[in-house]
Parts: sequence; C-alpha cells; structure tokens
Amino acid sequence: MVELLGKTSIDFIGWRRHSFLLSSLLVLLGLIALIQTARGAANLGIDFAGGTAVQLKFERPVSIEQVRKALGEHGWSEVELQDIESGNKVLIRLKAAASVEDRMAERVMDSLNRAFADNAFLVESTMEIGPAIGEKLQHDALLAITLSMVGIVLYIAARFEWRFGLAAALATLHDVLAVLGIFYLLDKEFTLLLVTALLTLAGYSLTDTVVVFDRIREILKVRRRETFEEVINTAINQVLSRTVVVSLTVILVLIPLTVAGGEVLHDFSLALLMGVVIGTYSSIFVASPLLTLWDKPSLK
Repeated sequence: MVELLGKTSIDFIGWRRHSFLLSSLLVLLGLIALIQTARGAANLGIDFAGGTAVQLKFERPVSIEQVRKALGEHGWSEVELQDIESGNKVLIRLKAAASVEDRMAERVMDSLNRAFADNAFLVESTMEIGPAIGEKLQHDALLAITLSMVGIVLYIAARFEWRFGLAAALATLHDVLAVLGIFYLLDKEFTLLLVTALLTLAGYSLTDTVVVFDRIREILKVRRRETFEEVINTAINQVLSRTVVVSLTVILVLIPLTVAGGEVLHDFSLALLMGVVIGTYSSIFVASPLLTLWDKPSLK
C-alpha cells in the first residue's frame, strides 16, 4: 500500500486561531444566507418560492433571446430562461406567487405556440408548485437539517461524551452553513436538491470527524502524560493520509458529475464538491481544535 503523505508532524492546533477566524467568516456568510432565505430575498427555486418550470425541446435551434422576446410580448416579463446545450432545449422558470390552479404551464405553452408556429416543440417536463406548498417545503427543509444536527450530538455523545458530540455538531453545522453561504454568494438557486446535498454532506463530514475522534480516544488511553493539544495533533497526523485519500477519491467522482452531469445534477454535485473540500478542512482544523476549548476528558 502506498501512503500519499507518509508520516507527518504538523502542528494543526497551532493554526487554530487562523482556522477559527476563517470558519467564523464562513459561518457568518452562511447565517446571512439563512436569514435572506427565510426573508425570501435569496435566489429561491420554485420548490420554495412557488411557480412553474417547463422544459421544451424545439424542432430547430432557438435562442434564449427569441424565447424571452416571445414571452415578453405575451405578458411574461419576469421569467428565467436557461439554454440546455444539447437537443435544442430550453428550460423556462416563472417564480410567481400563483397557485397550481392558475395553470401557468399551459398558458406559457399557448404563448409560445403562437410565437413559434413554424417551429414546433415538445414539452419534456412541467412542474407547478403553489406558494403555500413552497413555504411548507422551506419549513420541512429547515426541520430536517435541525433534526440531523440533534441526531449527531446524541450519537457522538453516546459513543464518546458530550463535548465530542457538541464539537462534531458545530463542525457539521459549520460545513452546512459554509456551503449555503457560498451558494448565496454565487447567486445559485436554493432548491430541495441543495437540501439533499447538505444532508448528504452532514453525513460525510460526521464520518470524517468520527475517524479523528476515534484516534484521539485511542491515544488518550496510552499517552496520559501528554497534553490534550499534543494528543490531538498526533491523532490528526496519524489519520491525515487516510482523510486526504478518501476525500480525493470522492472529489474524483464529483468533478466529472459537476462538469458533465447535466443541468439537473450540476448544482447538487457542485454543493457536494464544495462540501467535501470544506468537510475535510473542518475535520482537521475545526472539529478537533474545538475540543481544546474544554478540559482534557477523563477516561474511565
């Protein structure tokens, strides 16, 4: 077996002030994104904002400008259009506070039928969500993330002790907020698929953190005279190669998904790609250093 990094002796705890500063900025950005999402000021997808999404496939190539002009002439001014490179396809999103009974998808297609009478199109998919359902989905998404954090605290507290559980939960919350904040900064859409990616990220980040915590517990049993900071540094250095190799393996899968996975998978895989990088950073520079905020745990 080939070790990627070999034996290291890096003082990770010595960098904790810098890492805590960087993490504080990421968490602050994530909290701003969370507040803006709750206010409806973020770039909410129709999952949360309500509205209509229609994907059309035209017989002949058509430009986004032509579709936008045609919709504008028929009263659809506030519309988001996305060109799908292969197959003369166009994705139309209307984030309107309208109910499903408004039959917005049919009205949009009627408008385009009149505008492109000589260029027939096929409706590949439609989705309509009312504002009431969107608000419920927002509430359910927030509840899912909250319950996952509570579950992490209980699981780690039972397996180790409460301070480990709290540190793992804070590190996982840090990862979730960081990805959320970066997506907000990039003006990416907040959708249910993003929530799925965040929950997947929480599980991945927790697994990475538990590996380090396990090694800390093992070293504490045999090196009782060392300081807690020395024990943590030793543990991180011992699992560093494993952590980096696992993360690189996942990244090698996510990069082609992000680049060539299509419109549906792009934001999902991008969120996971960011999350794996941030999760690897947090398991080394955030989760374990947080343990130094408390006294050295006593093993029975």
